[in-house]
Amino acid sequence: MTPIAGPMTGRTVLVTGATGGIGKATALGLAAMGAHVAITGRDMGRTDAAAAEIRAASGERVDTFVADLSAQSQVRGLVAEILQRLPRIDVLVNNVGGFWNTRHVTADGLERTFALNHLAPFLLTNLLLDRLQQSAAARVVTVSSNAQSLGRIDFDDLQGERSYSGARAYNQSKLANVLFTYELARRLQGTSVTANALHPGVVRTAFGAEDPATVQRFLIPFVRPFMKSPTQGAATSIHLASAPDLEHVTGRYFADSKEKRSAEGSYDEAAAARLWQVSADLVHLTGAADVPPWPQPVLPET
Repeated sequence: MTPIAGPMTGRTVLVTGATGGIGKATALGLAAMGAHVAITGRDMGRTDAAAAEIRAASGERVDTFVADLSAQSQVRGLVAEILQRLPRIDVLVNNVGGFWNTRHVTADGLERTFALNHLAPFLLTNLLLDRLQQSAAARVVTVSSNAQSLGRIDFDDLQGERSYSGARAYNQSKLANVLFTYELARRLQGTSVTANALHPGVVRTAFGAEDPATVQRFLIPFVRPFMKSPTQGAATSIHLASAPDLEHVTGRYFADSKEKRSAEGSYDEAAAARLWQVSADLVHLTGAADVPPWPQPVLPET
């Protein structure tokens, strides 16, 4: 299939967690608009299959990267490969995420929900910022969830070591996505990079299937017919990645491709700054090559 020029022609988009569900639908939609799409996945076979599907549908070149983003060493390895193979990144879509009903620990000794849903996009975005800033009017799009409205950042037990609930861990991580986005937007003021977050809607995917909660096992079969398709769920991600009128819009939260107000707690700038510092410590963002190109804020005394 011969590529057709579209509104995203000439732009490179990196979508994490794009072997299925919303991520693959996002990559398919942006490739159909002419974007050069790069995707990440945990499994080489599934990643190659998704790339072949996107290529067949759009005629566009698709780059693939394989990494488990819950492991910090693999995020860093992924970044090294991306910087070698992608001379530009116009849009980074932080889509990867997961839900686990029981507590799991990563290779870094961290609770998996927090590690994958928040720390992975935090580290990946920070390590790719120079490349994003080299591309004019670049965008960071982070997939959160309406679950952020139920979230609370428990700085005394971020890893759920004292008390764990799958829902509580997920809600916290989705609020962290929004706090990260708003803090990133503040730190990027005056640059050509914007940062926005979104709620994709309740979508029919295999999300949480590895370790589902009881309510998922029994309720999902009944509500599935009323849930969005992955294509519908990807619409807001695609909108934030491509809409011309959003080129200078930053630090906002969207649902159904419209700007919405997020949870009150997401506007707490002191909490956002504290979360940033705690996250930087947890991912060891302290080496000379890792230091963001902006002054670090003075954290309030606690």
